[in-house]
Amino acid sequence: MSNQNNNRGPLVAEKRDIGRKPTTRSKKTRSKRKVAPKRRGILGWVLAPIFWILRLLWRFTWRIGIIAIVLTGLGVFYTASQLPDAADLVDGRVRGSVTMADRDGEVFATRGDQFGGMITAQSVSPHLRNAVVAVEDKRFYRHIGVSPRGIASAVRINLRNGRGPLSGNGGSTITQQTAKLLCLGVPFDPTKWDDEAAYEADCRRTTLWRKVKEAVYALGMEVKYTKDEILTVYLNRAYTGGGYRGFEASANGYFGKPAATVNPAEAAMLAGLLPAPSVLAPTNNLERSQARASVVIGLMEDQGLLSTDQADSARANPAVLSEAAQTKGGGYFADWVMSTTPSFFGSETTEDVLMRTTLDPRIQQAAEDALTWVFENKVREGSEAQAAVVVMSPDGAVRAMVGGRNVRATGGFNRATQAVRQTGSAFKPFIYATALELGFSPFDLIDDQPLIITIPGSGEWAPQNYDREFKGPISLTQAIAESRNIPAVVLSEEVGRELIRQVAQGFGIQSDLAAGPAMALGVSESTLIEMTGAYAGILNGGSSVSPYGLVDLRMRGDTEPLMTNDGLGIGERVIRETAARQLTWMMTQVVEQGTGRRAQLEGWQIAAKTGTTQGARDAWFIGFTGDYVTGVWMGYDDNRPLTGVTGSGLPADIWRETMLRATAGQQPAVLPLEFPQAQSSDRIISHEGIVVDDTISDILEGILSQVDE
Repeated sequence: MSNQNNNRGPLVAEKRDIGRKPTTRSKKTRSKRKVAPKRRGILGWVLAPIFWILRLLWRFTWRIGIIAIVLTGLGVFYTASQLPDAADLVDGRVRGSVTMADRDGEVFATRGDQFGGMITAQSVSPHLRNAVVAVEDKRFYRHIGVSPRGIASAVRINLRNGRGPLSGNGGSTITQQTAKLLCLGVPFDPTKWDDEAAYEADCRRTTLWRKVKEAVYALGMEVKYTKDEILTVYLNRAYTGGGYRGFEASANGYFGKPAATVNPAEAAMLAGLLPAPSVLAPTNNLERSQARASVVIGLMEDQGLLSTDQADSARANPAVLSEAAQTKGGGYFADWVMSTTPSFFGSETTEDVLMRTTLDPRIQQAAEDALTWVFENKVREGSEAQAAVVVMSPDGAVRAMVGGRNVRATGGFNRATQAVRQTGSAFKPFIYATALELGFSPFDLIDDQPLIITIPGSGEWAPQNYDREFKGPISLTQAIAESRNIPAVVLSEEVGRELIRQVAQGFGIQSDLAAGPAMALGVSESTLIEMTGAYAGILNGGSSVSPYGLVDLRMRGDTEPLMTNDGLGIGERVIRETAARQLTWMMTQVVEQGTGRRAQLEGWQIAAKTGTTQGARDAWFIGFTGDYVTGVWMGYDDNRPLTGVTGSGLPADIWRETMLRATAGQQPAVLPLEFPQAQSSDRIISHEGIVVDDTISDILEGILSQVDE
């Protein structure tokens, strides 16, 4: 038995691999096993290259993306490290400002970039803060400085309107707009940009690379500053039209109040200016600004920043301009003052300058209302005729100036100071002033008879009176009162044209005067302000004046002026006081019984002279009371003849309406005149034997040079 058991083999389970590790041989066996390839359809063969390219792009893109994120982060943090404190960014003006005050010290005009002082997001009216956020960036307090949703929306709008993706709407956040206002930290360099306008235009350029830099800069600002600090910079630097930088300046400029106290309607109007400040400025078109403000009110209401009652009240009571803002920057007078001020204190100032001027707002309003009234009531509809008015004191201080029918225009052609026109008979007082200075009497007789003057090299010249009549011997007073031409020419030749030239230029007529005998009829040219200033010399007793509008000038914060009007005003004596007083009396007869009767004011003494040029291309009326000299010119800009208008007509009406308003409620001022004693003389100043010659009598020159001062 034992042998039988020993010969039996071990008990082994057949074909069982349970618990056994695969042998090396089994691995090799499996590796050599062939797997049948998966068959691709036609679509698979087509898509395979595409999937391969996509996989390649993905592997490339996520690596580039990581690099871009790292570089952007480095750029953001570097930008943040270079930014100054927010308070140092609120006033970034390159130009300074000019603020003008009238004779009473009230501000009536501004020029340059006005900055009203620093405000903060917390110090302004909550309505203004909410209005700006509602209009410009309703998610301002929730985004990180850029808004992908806003950018996508802007691109969609631009493409839908047929523009490029970056043209038109920018989708910029307030942070990005602030970055743009800061020009991405690039300061103004006068060697690179011609002026501030070119600098700002360059800062506003929109390119893809610039948008990238703008986004990085905006993110850096978000790292460096709080949201309120960013909004503070924006509120101080944003341009709001009218030369105002920041909302403090515009709130004061438009409404006469600080930004902290504006109501919802005013806040909506200010915020509504931001997309197009120059176009939407209320000083340009108040109704358009109010309509835009209504849209802003609706946005505020929709976003829960205004209650329904507040919104309804704001719509029912829209914002209006303050009285000072309605002057539109001081108009022609302010333009003239700026033009007479050194540019480094005026148009090119880099500091904030305060000017005290001679403007009288009451008289300015009187001149504007008078000119407007006459054109509305006495000038035919559709007429393109223009007019100008200047009012000044006897020392040359200009109290009012209107340079055209658009009485409050700013930056336009000023016909009071820039229009050089023939003066006509308004020049004649200088002929009579010269005669009186030489000892002639207002009662001396002069022959008003047909006149023919032989002019060497030009032939004969026969001047005519306006009425084509001749009155024979008449007094000098009657001759000037009726503005008779022949007596003026005869007297001019009698006393000498060169002496008349000296007197006229002494009174301030700087334009070249005609060389021939026609000078007596006002064929020479001058400006209204020159002529008005020359008449002021007659009123003040015979001394020249230099018209001026600036009293003094100082820098903001200084108490001592840097400039005064020293050297302006009354100058040297031109004729004796007696001669000036007699001439004044003669000129009162122009208004009492001569060509200027339409200018009469009950109870007031008025001395004046009318003037109409050949072909009625210019019509003048210049006159004065005891307090003011007022000059009026009327004509066409293209020098066309006026129809049915002479100096004794519409210009006299404008003069009267101006002075009627200016003197309202005042006691009549007495004119400084001298009633001449009647003298009997057998001499009659005659034209007989007149032959024009350029040689002037040495005796007459000697007489004028010895006049007492």
